[in-house]
Amino acid sequence: MLMRFKHSPEPSMIPSGAEDKIMHMRFPIGNTTVMASDGRCLGKPSFQGFALSLIVADDAEAERLSTALALGGQIQMPLAKTFFSRRFGMVADRFGVSWMIHVGP
Repeated sequence: MLMRFKHSPEPSMIPSGAEDKIMHMRFPIGNTTVMASDGRCLGKPSFQGFALSLIVADDAEAERLSTALALGGQIQMPLAKTFFSRRFGMVADRFGVSWMIHVGP
């Protein structure tokens, strides 16, 4: 689901110049629903100080997600065995959002 500010039934909620920005969206990642918004569209976005985690069932899914998220982004830590996961890696996507990918137990 995606709704842009220009589709708001309340014109007073549309910030000037933000008509094509995202007012509300939701998308699935596995069995989880993520909700997002461009908010009031003030300032420059900065995705620092946090990372989102994805826990997947197997190595193949970890590789698939790592590769997809790295398109236009950067692999920060290649997938590898760790003391807490069969495979773990970190990727910054093309928007600068950091992701941690874990293969579950």
